[in-house]
Formats: sequence, C-alpha cells, structure tokens
Amino acid sequence: MPEIKSNHLDEKQVQLLAEMCILIDENDNKIGADTKKNCHLNENIDKGLLHRAFSLFLFNSENKLLIQQRSDAKITFPGCFTNTCCSHPLSNPRELEENGAIGVRRAAQRRLKAELGIPLEEVPPEEMNYLTRIHYKAQSDGIWGEHEIDYILFMKKNVTLNPDPNEIKSYFYVSKEELKELMKKAASGEIKVTPWFQIIVDTFLFKWWDNLNHLNQFVDHEKIHRL
Repeated sequence: MPEIKSNHLDEKQVQLLAEMCILIDENDNKIGADTKKNCHLNENIDKGLLHRAFSLFLFNSENKLLIQQRSDAKITFPGCFTNTCCSHPLSNPRELEENGAIGVRRAAQRRLKAELGIPLEEVPPEEMNYLTRIHYKAQSDGIWGEHEIDYILFMKKNVTLNPDPNEIKSYFYVSKEELKELMKKAASGEIKVTPWFQIIVDTFLFKWWDNLNHLNQFVDHEKIHRL
C-alpha cells in the first residue's frame, strides 16, 4: 500500500486512526479487524473493505434533535453538519458483543462522552433504541471515505454537554422545521452535511421523528437497507 502522508493532518485525529474497527461481510457477520485508517482509505473501500458503525440521534424532552458540525480537524467530512454522534464500535470484547446490539450501544455511549462530553451515566446503553441498519458507501475526498453498515440508534434524554473542540465545531438542537431549513442550505451549497445524514434524512428520519414515543413499529433487526 502506498504511504499516506499524514503530516498535514491533526495529530489527535491521526492517533485515532490506529483504533481497530470491526470488519464485516455484507450481511454484517464479523470477519476480522483492521485499523480505522485502513477502513477509511478509498483504495481499500474500492476492494470491498466494509466495517461496522453507528449513527445515534439524540432528542431532548422538547423532541428537538441534537445536531453537530464536525470539526475542521476531522479527517473524513471535516466541517460537515451531521446527527448527534457517528462512529464505530471497536474490536474489543465489550463492543464486539452482538446480543441486542449491546456492543454497538456501548460504543455509542463511549463516543457521546468523547465527542460531546456527556457523562456516561446520562446515556446508558440500555436506554438507546436500536432501530435498523443501513449499508452505504461515500467518498470524503480523493484519499478518504466511508463504507459501513450503520446501526441506527435513537435516544430521548436531556443531557449535559461539554463538547471537545477537536471533534466538534458547533452544536445545537433543531426542530423538524429547522432541520428542513438546514437541509435546504445544504442543497444550495451554502453548508455541507455528511452523506449518511443526508441518506437518513431523505429516507427515514421524519417518519421516525413523528413517532418518537412509538418507535417499536420501525424496529427491523433482520433487514439491512442498502442505500
């Protein structure tokens, strides 16, 4: 593999590239592990390398969704607006556990603390709703991209926020109407949103948002939506 120069990248974000992600086949069966770096290189994605991920949507008691803007230090999709928290379970015993997607939910708890500073006790994995999975692929630039099966997690909770500026540039809660305005700005090129967020907004989000207290009807742990 050609050496990818990382000296122009953020030091803290480069350190995270050594984390071990969970490699899976197209049916989300674990087949191994590889570094976050290798999982996000387009040259490997083009050969079919696929890893497990999650996208968490956190709503407050007013049913507003917490949105973040990724920091400019992020290696993939810097400066893009996206849902509350998106990351990867790691290849370790706690986050590999598949029963009820508990490993993925533990990963979400870990990243909510790392990115947004939310105390662990405020976001217990047991209170996260695992709805379904989506499979998507997207390039960030000529070198980096995403190819994931993404577990969609919903949570309704008022939380304490203390974001890490190395992870997050800005954050705010939005109503449905405010999100629609944000997506119009993205469509006109005024702002950028992450591809997975665009996909979820376009296909599922508002239907689920309308039924925050009745999400059971949308739970589908069998199907992987290929988008």
